[in-house]
Formats: sequence, structure tokens, C-alpha cells
Amino acid sequence: MENLIALVNRLQRACTALGDHGDESALPTLWDALPSIAVVGGQSSGKSSVLESIVGKDFLPRGSGIVTRRPLVLQLHRIDEGREYAEFGHLPRKRYTDFAAVRKEISDETDRETGRSKAISTVPIYLSIYSPNVVNLTLIDLPGLTKVAVEGQPDSIVQDIDNMVRSYIEKPNSIILAISPANQDLATSDAIKISREVDPKGERTFGVLTKIDLMDKGTDAVDILEGRAYKLQFPWIGIVNRSQQDINKNVDMIAARRREREYFAQTPEYKHLAHRMGSEHLGKVLSKHLETVIKSRIPGLQSLINKTIIELESELSHLGKPIATDAGGKLYMIMEICRVFDGIFKEHLDGSRPGGDKIYNVFDNQLPAALKRLQFDKHLAMENVRKLITEADGYQPHLIAPEQGYRRLIETALITIKGPAEAAVDAVHGILKELVNKSISETSELKQYPSLRVEVGNAAVESLDRMRDESKRATIQLVEMEYSYLTIDFFRKLPQDVEKGGNPTHSIFDRYNDSYLRRIGSTVLSYVNMVCGSLRNSIPKSIVYCQVREAKRSLLDRFFTELGKKEGRQLGTLLDEDPAIMQRRVSLAKRLELYRAAQSEIDSVAWSK
Repeated sequence: MENLIALVNRLQRACTALGDHGDESALPTLWDALPSIAVVGGQSSGKSSVLESIVGKDFLPRGSGIVTRRPLVLQLHRIDEGREYAEFGHLPRKRYTDFAAVRKEISDETDRETGRSKAISTVPIYLSIYSPNVVNLTLIDLPGLTKVAVEGQPDSIVQDIDNMVRSYIEKPNSIILAISPANQDLATSDAIKISREVDPKGERTFGVLTKIDLMDKGTDAVDILEGRAYKLQFPWIGIVNRSQQDINKNVDMIAARRREREYFAQTPEYKHLAHRMGSEHLGKVLSKHLETVIKSRIPGLQSLINKTIIELESELSHLGKPIATDAGGKLYMIMEICRVFDGIFKEHLDGSRPGGDKIYNVFDNQLPAALKRLQFDKHLAMENVRKLITEADGYQPHLIAPEQGYRRLIETALITIKGPAEAAVDAVHGILKELVNKSISETSELKQYPSLRVEVGNAAVESLDRMRDESKRATIQLVEMEYSYLTIDFFRKLPQDVEKGGNPTHSIFDRYNDSYLRRIGSTVLSYVNMVCGSLRNSIPKSIVYCQVREAKRSLLDRFFTELGKKEGRQLGTLLDEDPAIMQRRVSLAKRLELYRAAQSEIDSVAWSK
């Protein structure tokens, strides 16, 4: 069982080393889950004497007012033989064999944290004592409860101490060691009052009665020690402290323990209780109880630790990796983030994520609808045909077929297709920009670095703009090609189709009659509709080739080229993570380290049992 207490000792020291000592924090705290014994008492209740009696050494600072101003985690380790020594958690490689020096270091370390004021601090001091005269035990000595602030103390000191003590003893894993002086009315005991508030049934409280030998003549503490005056689940334990004269004379603690045993054995009122009185008995009882509590809590601790490790790993993953320190690392990190963004963008286009289907909607609905709205039949109305045919003839009318008129009619009709073609290019451009913005918002790594997010967004949009311009040129060229060189086979069939007005050999005198012009308009309309149907298929191909395909292939190519020219400092400006997130990541990483170490420690103890 002894290694159970040693286990908790190691975990508590690790908690404090990483700043986890029960303060309010959004981070999960292992400290709160560890069983501990909190020593509570009012000023001058004999609290320090009880601790020194358990240890068998005179090592605690003494004086008037509030002497204990920081929690002191006192870890006792029983050794079989050898010289007694002490070690502080903040001075791990220094051994103290002079316990007067231990007392001085407690005072000095308190002042380092609080200054030379009389303020208090919640940051614990860790003190380990190794001795053949102690039991394996861990106690947390808390500042003495007080009712009035003295000179040099803030007005809030009374409430501050009360809050600190409560923060320890309110935890369900806390064992309360309530120190009360026998020469004062138990009803006024600060320790009993506060422990009753947090543990009304007395299930976690050990009552310790000090200064029994200083009670008025004719009175005794039997009713309290036998549990009649105030009942707790565990029996009360009486202690006889060293007198001030003994302290002044540096009376040996071993001798003081012997006197204590003799007092209870020889005093008629307490003779029947002597077997469960005294500081030695108190240490053994607390050690055994602490071991039992720790053993019962191990399954719960394992569950808490495993659950918290998963939560910490999840949050660290969400926060992303820390920023590299060298230029190469920063460049690699930026490239990897950009690749993640680029992958998400491609998933939108390929259908793994929503959005790419909007491009198909442009080709299947928007472009055909825009082409229908061109109304070529109105453009080829008789008066417009007459006007363009006549203008095309110039001063010299055509001899056979009005070829220039045909070309002019076809060109003016097909030019109007440029509008819907450009609109389709712009529509796809808008969708691609929308998908870029969507992909940026879905790239969690970019959320860490606002400057990089802006640069990537700007670079992507600039690329899309270049692709849009190239797509417009290519698409307009498709339209211009159609009216620059007509499909001859279509017109070669016309003379063979007399019934449809295809014979161009009419007399020069009837070439401008309504029937003739109507046939010309109908022929041009048929040709324009044929070309329009062809462009309806080829325009989407051009757009996909120039915009969608290129966006998938080279959206950030220019950005990568420019990135390779930047120095480490310039790369660092892109990785401008929020300092609060950086600090959060460091805190979480430390906490995860603590919990993994705790997991290993507890598992090793559990397996050994």
C-alpha cells in the first residue's frame, strides 16, 4: 500500500510543476481528483504543533498573526535507516539535514511568491521529509482561519483565507483534519464550523483536540473524545502539544512524544482512551485511511485520466500544430496548409463536397436560357434582312446570290452570342470564387493564421481572375470563328432544295421581293440555329478547360513561386497566430504531458496490485 501514497505524492508534485494546483481554470485539473488530507484550524489552535509532532521535527515557521501564508504540501516518506533529511519541490537536488534551515526556506519561499507583505498565495510549497520516525503520509497545511485582519494585511484577508481553505476541503476527495483547542468552547471552533458546512455528516472529517493538558482544573475533554459532544464518523483523537517552555528549550520531539504517551496513560480521565490518543496514533490512523481512500479512487482516477487525455488530444488537434522556428519549417508548414485548402477546393469541384454542381447548372440552364432570349427570328425580320442585304450590295447590286448579305446577316446574329458566352464565363467565375471562400472557411488550419488566410484568398482570386480573362478570350474566339468562316456544306445543299426557296437564280428585278427576302431570312435563321446549338456544347468545354481545369491544376502555383522567394521573417508574418491560441496550446500540451505521465504511473501501480 505504501506505493499508493508515493504515487499521489508524485502526481501532486507534477501538478504543481505544471501550474495545476486547483486554481479556477478552463483546463481539466488532476489535482482536484487526487485524495488529500487538508489540515484546518484557527490561529493558535496548535495546528503547527500537531504537524511537528507527527513528523517528529521542529521545522515550521512560528510567530504571531498569519504564519502559514501558502499551502504547504507535506509529504512524509518512511525510510528503514539513515539520516533524516528534507527536500523542497522547488529545490529538487538540495537535501536539508538541518531542519532550522527548512523552516527558513519555507519563510523565504513564501516571501518569493507573496513579497514581504502579509498577503497569501494559493500556489503550494512542496516539502518531502524522509525519516525512520514517520509513517507514509501526505498532509496539506493551510493558513489558519482568522476573524480579524491585523495591521499590514488587506481587509479581504479573512475572506481570502476562508475561500482558500474551502477550495481544498469542499472537494469530495479531500479528508479534513479539523484541529480544535480543548481549552476553548468547541462551539466556537473555526475548524469544526467550516468542516460542518462542507461535510455536515462528518464522513470526511477527523477531529483532533489539542491542548488537553491546558484545560481548567476540574474539567476534561472526555465527552468530546468519546463523540458525545460532537459526533464524527471517525473517533476524535487527543493531542498534548509541547509547551512554549519546551519549544524555547528545544526539547527533543521524541521525548515530547514519550511525555504525551505518559500523560494519557497516567491521567485517570483518559487512561481508558490512551490506546487511541497521541500524535503517533494520529499519524498511523491518517496514513491507513489515506491508503484506503486512494485505493478506492484508483478506478475513478484511471477513467478521469483516460477521458481527459482524449479531450486534450482532441482540442490540441483542433488548435493545430505549433509554428516552426526555422525558415524551412515555416515554408513547409505554409505549403502543407495550402495543400489542405487546395484539396478541399478540389473536393467541392469533384462532388465530394457540395458546390461544384452549380457550374453544371450554368451550362444546363443559364446558358441555354440566355441563348433562347436572343430571339434570332426578330433579328431576321423582313425589314432588317432587306436593310442588311441592300447595305451589303453597296452601289453595285449582287448578280446571283447576295453572298455579302448572307455573311452580314449571319455575323450580326452570331455576334450577339458573345453576351451569353461572357455571362457564362462570369457565372462560373463567381461560383469558383464562392468555392474558394467556402474552402478557406473549411480549412481549420487557416483559421489559426489570419494573414495567411488573407494571402491565400487573394492569391486564389487573382488566379481565378486570370483564368476568367483567358476563358473569355477563348470563348469569344469560338464565336468569332463561327462567323469568320462559314460552314460551306450547309449552303451547298441550298440549290438542290428549290421547295424551300434555296434557288438563287431569280431575276434581278425580283431579288428584293418579300418572298425572296423571307427565304433568305429563313436560311440564315437555320444556319444561326445550327451554329448556336454547336456553341451551346463547345462554350462549356472552353470554360471548363480554361477555368475549372486550370483552377484544379494551378490555383496557387504563382503563390507558391512567390512563397519560395520569401525569407524566414517574411514567412513568419504569414504565421501570425493569435497569442492566446499559442498560450492555450502550450498549456494544453503541458497538461497532456501531465496526464500521460499520470496514466503511466497509475497503470503501473494498478498492475502491481
